[in-house]
Amino acid sequence: MKIFGKDLSEYVKFETGFLVLVLVVGLARLILSLAGVPNANVKFLSITIVFLLGTLYYSIKIFTSGFGSYKQILPVVALPVILGNIIIIAGIVLAIFTHKDNIFSSPEYANHVDGKSWGHVGGHVIATIVVPLILWAIGCWFMFIGKKMDRGRRPA
Repeated sequence: MKIFGKDLSEYVKFETGFLVLVLVVGLARLILSLAGVPNANVKFLSITIVFLLGTLYYSIKIFTSGFGSYKQILPVVALPVILGNIIIIAGIVLAIFTHKDNIFSSPEYANHVDGKSWGHVGGHVIATIVVPLILWAIGCWFMFIGKKMDRGRRPA
């Protein structure tokens, strides 16, 4: 499957570390929450922070490594967001079926409503589409700044 001229496997290979980090953080949040660790402690393992740090890092790395340019940022940020939301949705669905909250369904992380709902799942399905677009815009800005800074270092 080609995305902006590159195979999906090229994107996965390029950002394997990022994907593994999202998987580890997401599963750690869920497992620790299910094990009874208070959400106040588990919340410090943040998938959102991983997304933002990965967006910053890979937006610059895409350019400096020659992997691509602005359009390649979108799949690079979309894959971890898809993976992260799969974990989150699994946590919400687990809470729906077990009637037991976890970090992904607790009211304090679901706009102070019962997070054990299909509406909450739907929100994360929508987030799987919207969040990569937001991160792509942020990544484009980082790449633009990085290119400007790099241009000043390289001789004409």
